[in-house]
Amino acid sequence: MEIRRISSKERLTHSFPLQAYAFEASPAPREDAAKYSDLLPFQEDNLTLVAEEGGTSVAAVSAIPMRQNVRGTLHPMAGIASVTVHPLARRQGHIRALLDRVLGQMRDEGHPVSALYPFRASFYERFGYVGLPKKRRVTFSPGDLGHLVRADLPGELTWERIGTGYPAYRAFTLRLAAERHGFAVFPDYRDERLRADDLSWLVTARVGGEVAAAATYQITGHGADLVVDDLLTTTPLSRTLLLQFFARHVDQVERVTAGIAADELPELWGTDLQTEIEARTRVPHSNAPMARVLAVPPLAGARVGPGRVVVEVVDDPFIAGTYLFDGRGGRLEVGGDESGVPRATLRAAGLSALVYGVLDPDELPLRGFGAVPADAGAQLRALFPRAVPYLFADF
Repeated sequence: MEIRRISSKERLTHSFPLQAYAFEASPAPREDAAKYSDLLPFQEDNLTLVAEEGGTSVAAVSAIPMRQNVRGTLHPMAGIASVTVHPLARRQGHIRALLDRVLGQMRDEGHPVSALYPFRASFYERFGYVGLPKKRRVTFSPGDLGHLVRADLPGELTWERIGTGYPAYRAFTLRLAAERHGFAVFPDYRDERLRADDLSWLVTARVGGEVAAAATYQITGHGADLVVDDLLTTTPLSRTLLLQFFARHVDQVERVTAGIAADELPELWGTDLQTEIEARTRVPHSNAPMARVLAVPPLAGARVGPGRVVVEVVDDPFIAGTYLFDGRGGRLEVGGDESGVPRATLRAAGLSALVYGVLDPDELPLRGFGAVPADAGAQLRALFPRAVPYLFADF
């Protein structure tokens, strides 16, 4: 088996056919094959590796050079996607070899964190990934928001197609990436597909002349659904401005359904607002995202609590080692081993769980993620308080 990086045009013959078989209805009409050439501009700087046997591609994996906020710092992030294997070459270790190679290369190119949407979480857990909260979907009737239709709210709304409003929307998501833990954004060349496809409406709320909330959405039909991709808001006022906009569709659609972060509480958005809130996970096509740390020193500077602890990371090709974590100044400092400090031994998934704020130290031994004595657990709990990451980007 040979592993090599393929060019953009080679994706048409080496990775896209495997990707189509894995993730789409098949077999597709042969004349549909040309549609994949339209995808090339949006993948131009992806790192795509293939495993070949006898000159034939038997497996492929891509990494998208994204950015993600981790505890207040925006880091380069490797978004792993299109992990595929030829049906006659499965269970032969090709994906393990490709993932080890692509993660190592992305780490060496300056990406200290990585995220993905798994086909099976337990598979990627062995590669140091830990689960993140899945985006929720809330469904409600616009009729329940009737009291907002005539409300006099400070601010203004803009309604347009995403192809027209894309620059303002992109700027707003980049702002959220700089502010919100876990928020991830595509590189410019990949995100441009949203504008090029132009398949969504965009509503933005401005307060004081500045975009404070935005939502892209589609309407499935008269008397049907208004489907919001992500309800992106910064304040209660900006959220209420968007809800007021949706309320004006009471005689057009029956339901509004919107993607929301896991820490949103839509049942408290209004009195007598009836909601259905769902976050369903299912193998293989509807799993929660996962993330991991690929390099520890770049995490220095993260906003943390006043803990001080030594962590030995074991059984990982990328971050195995011993680290002193000190957060007494409010920002993480990363040093080497030191005696007389509480110590814990963690696998990569355990450290990733703490950094992303998704598990308590007491949960790590129960999940097989490491050994955490009580004194070390207290320091880790103070250092890495629980947080709710909102990945945002779907890839």
